[in-house]
Amino acid sequence: MAEAVWSTDTGEAVYRSRDPVRNLRLRVHLKRITSSNFLHYQPAAQMGKDLIDLATFRPPQVASGHRPDEEEEEEVVIGWQEKLFSQFEVDLYQNESACQSPLDHQYRQEILKLENSGGRKNRRIFTYTDSDRYTDLEEYCQRVTTAASEVPSFLVERMANVRRRRQDRRGTEGSKLKSRIITWEPSEDFIRNSHAINTPLQTMYIMADLGPNGKLGYKAHEHILCILKVDSNGVITVKPDFTGIKGPYRIETEGEKQEHTSAWKYTIDNVSSLAQPEEEEREQRVFKDLYGRHKEYLSSLVGTDFETTVPGALRLFVNGEVVSAQGYEYDHLYIHFFVELPATNWSSPSFPQFSGVTQTCATKSLGMDKVAYFSYPFTFEAFFLHEDESADALPEWPVLYCKVLSLDFWQRYRVEGYGAAVLPATPGSHTLTISTWRPMELGLVAELRRFFIGGSLELEDPSYVRIPGTFK
Repeated sequence: MAEAVWSTDTGEAVYRSRDPVRNLRLRVHLKRITSSNFLHYQPAAQMGKDLIDLATFRPPQVASGHRPDEEEEEEVVIGWQEKLFSQFEVDLYQNESACQSPLDHQYRQEILKLENSGGRKNRRIFTYTDSDRYTDLEEYCQRVTTAASEVPSFLVERMANVRRRRQDRRGTEGSKLKSRIITWEPSEDFIRNSHAINTPLQTMYIMADLGPNGKLGYKAHEHILCILKVDSNGVITVKPDFTGIKGPYRIETEGEKQEHTSAWKYTIDNVSSLAQPEEEEREQRVFKDLYGRHKEYLSSLVGTDFETTVPGALRLFVNGEVVSAQGYEYDHLYIHFFVELPATNWSSPSFPQFSGVTQTCATKSLGMDKVAYFSYPFTFEAFFLHEDESADALPEWPVLYCKVLSLDFWQRYRVEGYGAAVLPATPGSHTLTISTWRPMELGLVAELRRFFIGGSLELEDPSYVRIPGTFK
């Protein structure tokens, strides 16, 4: 009797598994449900005009010795990449002249062993593995749309070639190391060929021979029951999905005469053996130990010297560099710099280092200017505790002061300029340019004394370059 509910959703389903794919097991059940030519009429001697011998309705024996009712229903449990031969392959590979590749000869030996051990167990259900020619051809012959005038796009052609990427790397390309890992000037063909994602993928087809009883082994009667695809990331694609609580799938085939049709139903169930509680517990312990070791490894890389900021406080951390100085009168320059924190709400660590002196650097001509390149790094940190939370209360920000000096042959120094700049209040990378000035005496005597003896007018407190923090 035909089923009342059929599953019409034949789209693919995607699963992800961390277990080895070799543990996958599928149970496929195939059964004929209707046939317009189920009764085989045979002429017989009639007992009377309206009487028919019962032998007329007895299903006949086929040449292979199997009764037709044995071929009306079949159930097979199939593993991943397990090869089940079809009647066509059995007939083909028994002829040694039909064997061309090493895989063909291997199949021939397996078929001969099966024939010697009593023949194959499956009748209608068989498989095509990833190594079979059918799998390669089917990947390229699939249509993307239902349009009669469909023209495959470039992406379709490239994605159809993805599955064969694992096989295409055999030979000379896989036996030697590529000399150029990075292509600095890729051509348009290289960009087009490298655009598609190439993920190693294996495919398997579960097929059925739906030919009439006694006429198995014809390519025209082969139908795809299920397509399995597994990639290297553990993603399993099943088309159509496992039956589960859904109804069985339905296939209708036409007989030798168009008015004779047959209908088949089949189900696909995942019957992979579940892990025992002891195995699951052992696996969890292994993963826990692995993650624990990885956490310890990361902790060893990071270290334990991190400090937590006081709640409600701002931590200012500055990595700076004194890059260069230019536009000064004398050569052999060096810079004395320091940072001044505002007197309110700012604090510093126990051993602050808010000042520094660069090395003495000779200048070089750059156009009309003489430039001294220091590239002197410095760093400091400070804390700000915002006690007044009103919107009008804006914090004062630290100020960087600098004093540029020059050194002559007799190790006498002279001041070349004073400058100051407020540190940026936003995080990130900033470039500050500080303009400097210096006090000077008028007259020729002051200039001669500065040149021969060294020394010049200096500020008693360099913070007076701008409004000092102690000024009220």
